[in-house]
Amino acid sequence: MHLHIALLASLAALPLFAEDFQGSDHPLEYDHDPIKYSDTQPADAIAALQQKITSGEVKLGWDEKFGYLPAVLDALKVPRSSQMLVFSKTSLQRKHISPDNPRALYFNDDVYIGYVPGAPVMEISAVDPNLGGTFYFLELENVRKPKFVRSADCLSCHGGQRSLGIPGHFVRSVPTDKAGELLTLEEVRDINQCTPVADRWAGWYVTGNSGPHRGNLVGEKDLAHYKEDPFAKANVRDLSSYFDESKHIAKGSDIVALMVLEHQAHMHNYFARLNIEARQMMAAYGHVRYMRSQVNAFLRYLLFTEESPLPVPVSGNPDFVKDFTASAVRDSKGRSLRDFDLKTRMFKYPCSYLIYNPAFDAMAAPIKEVILQKLHDILTGRETDEQFAKIPAGDRKAVLEILLETKKTLPDYWRAPQQK
Repeated sequence: MHLHIALLASLAALPLFAEDFQGSDHPLEYDHDPIKYSDTQPADAIAALQQKITSGEVKLGWDEKFGYLPAVLDALKVPRSSQMLVFSKTSLQRKHISPDNPRALYFNDDVYIGYVPGAPVMEISAVDPNLGGTFYFLELENVRKPKFVRSADCLSCHGGQRSLGIPGHFVRSVPTDKAGELLTLEEVRDINQCTPVADRWAGWYVTGNSGPHRGNLVGEKDLAHYKEDPFAKANVRDLSSYFDESKHIAKGSDIVALMVLEHQAHMHNYFARLNIEARQMMAAYGHVRYMRSQVNAFLRYLLFTEESPLPVPVSGNPDFVKDFTASAVRDSKGRSLRDFDLKTRMFKYPCSYLIYNPAFDAMAAPIKEVILQKLHDILTGRETDEQFAKIPAGDRKAVLEILLETKKTLPDYWRAPQQK
């Protein structure tokens, strides 16, 4: 399963990245005690759906054109508006992927689905609160009870440094030739919210407005043209000139969905990394005191302190914005961490909406206690650490108020009166 989604980043121009854990992104021994990744039955959205299929509670309908894709999207509540299209051959089904037959990706907060027209299987990955990323195949054959099959093959890419040393997801950007083959000499690194927009989405189709980026560049000629005119393939709304759009269940490859995916995939890796490493630290030493730099890196990413600012306002598919914000948890002022800004930054309130996700709450208690204490100190202004000093006071206050009203599992000291 290769949901590794690709993009070119400019390394020298950027400060220390939160995602590299200050040198602690080495692969962890997650197949050993106490994790036992391969031997542990996942407790994720796919495992839950499979149980319902096996019991007869859910029946996946077969579509003559798209196979199980529509039924799987509906069963997992994954919006069609989240469709993103990648034409780089970055999948185990690479022989079926090309610029005129791109792979479609769909996602919600907990699951990622890959579909290639004409390919024999769907690629699915999910987020397990205790294991990190879990990977599956679903054969596209019309049978009475389809079965999601767990795959270990994906860990060759999705179980190392690209995903913070644990089973996880990552977004890549690799320029391609006209057939979608990777021009790997031009790949610099993986991408997330810290990457400048101008360096994102090589190997992807992108619809929406944002100013220059590397999406929609097919082959060396387009890449050369981009260097002369960065706007040449940007701000595209219609992809019909590139391929037959009827091959896919929706139209477009939404720019806002791509931005959310880049944030979310890496945020989930942080949850898994801290959870797995903390459990290993507790088993070995009985404490998590050696994880200070990891906690700081996690909080920098959670609070968007190193987010690359948007050079111009971004606009995409309004249906995705509507679907994404439909599940917003709002405070008494109507504010939510899922509210978009899209003018100078991605979200209006700089704290990840995934703080509500089960993967956050499932983190080992000792490390979660450290995280919540420091997060509280940052938001209340008690923390004077330079790496959080640039968060405006108004943003700290808004995020604190939203969390106090909407996240019910916070420790009691969060709700104690603040000292003047």
